Amino acid sequence: MMSGPQLLSPQQQVPRSLWSLLCMTTLLLSSIQLTIASSSTSSDDNNSGNKKDLSAGKLRQLAETALMERKFTDAESYYRQAISVEPTNSANHYKLYNLHKRMRSYGDALGDITTACELLEKSEDGSNSGKNKNKTMEYKRIKAKLLVNLGRCEDAVSEYKSLNEVNEDATNCAHVTNAALSAYQQSDWSSAIQHFGNVLTNYATLGDTPDLLYMKSQAEYNVGDYYGTISDTGKILKSYPQHLEAYQLRGEAYFRLNEMDMAQKHFREGLKLDPEHGGCKEGHRLLKKVTKNDKRGDAAFEKGEYKEAIGLWWGAMNVDIEHLAFVRPTLLKVVRAHLALKEYAKAEEECMKHVNNQESVEGLHLLGEVQSSAEKYQESLRSYQRALEVAPDDQKQHCKRKVEEAQVALKQSKEKNYYKILSVPRNAQLKEIKKSYRELALQWHPDKNTDNKEKAEQMFQDISEAYEVLSDKELREKYDRGEPVFENQGGGQQGQRHHMNPNQFFHQNFHQGGGQRQHHFRWG
Repeated sequence: MMSGPQLLSPQQQVPRSLWSLLCMTTLLLSSIQLTIASSSTSSDDNNSGNKKDLSAGKLRQLAETALMERKFTDAESYYRQAISVEPTNSANHYKLYNLHKRMRSYGDALGDITTACELLEKSEDGSNSGKNKNKTMEYKRIKAKLLVNLGRCEDAVSEYKSLNEVNEDATNCAHVTNAALSAYQQSDWSSAIQHFGNVLTNYATLGDTPDLLYMKSQAEYNVGDYYGTISDTGKILKSYPQHLEAYQLRGEAYFRLNEMDMAQKHFREGLKLDPEHGGCKEGHRLLKKVTKNDKRGDAAFEKGEYKEAIGLWWGAMNVDIEHLAFVRPTLLKVVRAHLALKEYAKAEEECMKHVNNQESVEGLHLLGEVQSSAEKYQESLRSYQRALEVAPDDQKQHCKRKVEEAQVALKQSKEKNYYKILSVPRNAQLKEIKKSYRELALQWHPDKNTDNKEKAEQMFQDISEAYEVLSDKELREKYDRGEPVFENQGGGQQGQRHHMNPNQFFHQNFHQGGGQRQHHFRWG
């Protein structure tokens, strides 16, 4: 029985002498690599040791070089090493103060200059006490000025007092800050905003003033200046991205402006930092309740479930009926639902709530539409005219067209009103017009009204004429503009007869499409 092929060992595949040479070469290379690695490690250790052995002066020089190259992180590291070498040298802390100020790390800068002052005061009993005293006074003035720029004006006044000096900026800043705090505590929001604005604009100019900005933001929120709140809390979050109260307040301001997506974003950011934060949790809960009902109402309206939509929208509004940025546009959606249900009186009532609260072009136009649908053409015209009066310049042209349309509708209401004949609103879609025509044509066909044939013939003819015009895009546009819709018409629509046999027109429109039921009424 034959055995399978045998594998040779590496030694058997190459001559023994060559194999020995390869092994020695591999060992030699490994030894070289270890030597290089050891040398590199030793070199790194030596360099590290050399850096640790650098003098404070040399470290300050390295920091200055890094500073000129705008390598602020490196410069900070060198200054801190210099401090570790000379912890009692105030110059190290003063240089670090200048660096942090340049980096706009004003809180760190204040800590640096404070430490520098304390070290100098401790060393004033030494041989250079006079020189140290002058340097201390210089540092304290720098510190006091920084305190003013950070809005800590009472502390600045105290610092100047320790120097037996009075500084006008610090004194005025402290006075205005105290006035702002007093107004804030008394809920005098308008005065608080004014005073805080004065401090932040004229004294605390470095922008690192989260406490003052937050109180100003709260005051703005309480007077309804939600854009001001958003602006100032945005400044806070730029410098302090974990400021939970700023996230909550900014979210509430967006909520009040009906900018629900932005409100949700800020509440969620706050909850990421603290899932149990009460303010963000409550804001998020109310927002979800409002938006859920609102979206469900929109969906119901799209399905034609108008009463369901009205109930859902009112559920959303009643979460906070004072939330006008949400309530006002939602109320107009309720009006449109009542209009779709042909509940004209209720639609007008709800629309008047919107208009009486504050007139708007959208609200007045919808009111005019409701009044026109209710055949209150004169009132409708007045609503459109009022919209033109309050409209901004970029909407004037659109509002003029609406007034002209209302004037035509008023004129046609005194003649033959095709919309009224078919019982459809002036903005009715073709599907609605066709549906109404079929129902009315069947209702008033002369063959079905033998006991009142003369009236039925007139009604049947008017219904056919109205449908002939309103189902034709070009004729309808002419009619809506108040122009004659038939040749040689003249003198308005009154008494006009269309040129098609009404019975023939009826059969043409009822016998289209496969599978439809056919009606065989006869004419005359």
